[in-house]
Amino acid sequence: MTTIRQDDLIQSIADAFQFISYYHPLDYIQALGAAYDREESPAAKDAIAQILTNSRMSAEGHRPICQDTGIALVFLKVGMQVQWDATLSVQEMVDEGVRRAYGNADNPLRASVLADPAGTRKNTKDNTPAVVHYEIVPGHHVEVICAAKGGGSEAKAKFAMLNPSDDLVDWILKTVPTMGAGWCPPGILGVGIGGTPEKAMLLAKEAIMAPVDIQQLKARGAKNRAEELRLELYEKINALGIGAQGLGGLTTVLDVKVLDYPCHAANLPVALIPNCAATRHIHFHLDGSGPAKLEPPSLEDWPKVTWQADAATATRVDLNSLSKTQVAAWTPGQKLLLNGRMLTGRDAAHKRIADMLAKGEKLPVDFTNRVIYYVGPVDPVRDEVMGPAGPTTATRMDKFTRMMLEQTGLISMIGKSERGAVAIEAIKDNKSAYLMAVGGAAYLVAKAIKSAKVVGFADLGMEAIYEFEVKDMPVTVAVDALGTSVHITGPAEWKARIGGIPVKQA
Repeated sequence: MTTIRQDDLIQSIADAFQFISYYHPLDYIQALGAAYDREESPAAKDAIAQILTNSRMSAEGHRPICQDTGIALVFLKVGMQVQWDATLSVQEMVDEGVRRAYGNADNPLRASVLADPAGTRKNTKDNTPAVVHYEIVPGHHVEVICAAKGGGSEAKAKFAMLNPSDDLVDWILKTVPTMGAGWCPPGILGVGIGGTPEKAMLLAKEAIMAPVDIQQLKARGAKNRAEELRLELYEKINALGIGAQGLGGLTTVLDVKVLDYPCHAANLPVALIPNCAATRHIHFHLDGSGPAKLEPPSLEDWPKVTWQADAATATRVDLNSLSKTQVAAWTPGQKLLLNGRMLTGRDAAHKRIADMLAKGEKLPVDFTNRVIYYVGPVDPVRDEVMGPAGPTTATRMDKFTRMMLEQTGLISMIGKSERGAVAIEAIKDNKSAYLMAVGGAAYLVAKAIKSAKVVGFADLGMEAIYEFEVKDMPVTVAVDALGTSVHITGPAEWKARIGGIPVKQA
């Protein structure tokens, strides 16, 4: 029998979540570097350059790759010859490890987990409890996978109970475009097939924890139906032209993973779960000899790509003197470098603003001729002005857009991914604009923030309204004053260039 000590599991979990907060898996980052070399879309290439630069900066600075440091996910395969030297349950040990990781004073991680999800939605403050999946297997050790799963990619998970005669490739090709860009492509797509509804979802989630190896599979060829599907889906999804950050381009997925399981004769369960540009997971074993030893990757193995602000290819904008006339003159796809003061706010702040306006109450800050950035930053450490502060998914604020533009004096917004029809109509009606920052470049954005202070709703924590002063913060005009969205025009252009994939009509 192998004895696993309580402190060894706790320390290993704590170390793992710190490790993955700032180190991308090397296989992912090298695959992204290869995609950068292949990319022909200028917008997508620029986005990938920001993600690669951010990755190196995070690895060097030991600070989070993304401001959304995720919900803690742990897969445990426990050998049948293992015994525990512990007073806590396995869930309690994992939670204590997560608590230590997210509260680490040198690199505090953002706590995003809310208790009472359908009620008060109160933050647990330490990112616990973790979501833990257990399996009892032969052997005398414990295999552990730790992953930090961001809310943007989790929100795009899809599931369907197909009929056995349905074409699952066809369903996937129709479904992926509906996921938009909120999952921050290019990333990994996990496909779970078979079992029951919950089994298919679990298969898809576990699938994206495997190394990126699609190029090796292409070289050797498929040996079974699951591998045939991986190759087919990899080519056909990329041919959709969605591209990095949904801007249109050659690479939407870096790999497609497929796991299957026997299912009932009357059913064909299929699940899709993406892993984003902040792909974060690590695998280790505990054999009773102590905590896991996690070997840092060599930065020499990172792609030699460095993004820099370039006034020759982007327009500098002074936010302190910005007018509606200037905003209305911006064009789709135009690159901007923002300078000056902006406000921040996301879901909770927008809901509170709506409630205050409905009651005729005065807002804590004047939004007239201001720009708002949808962000929930990581707390700063040492000499930082602000911790990693990348954009959150903008579509969650769509229902508040008309209110903000017409009742507060706001003239522009910044977030990640596309806007929905309701928001685009409001932007068009008010001759406003939506600017897209790159999801997965949170530490790079943080370096552009020169001062920060809370100016409203301090009790909301990371969802409070801040005022940031920024220098050369990179954004792209994603929806202009005429309502043209690059998240519609870009993928359409690149799908046509690639040749498209004929998808059967329902």
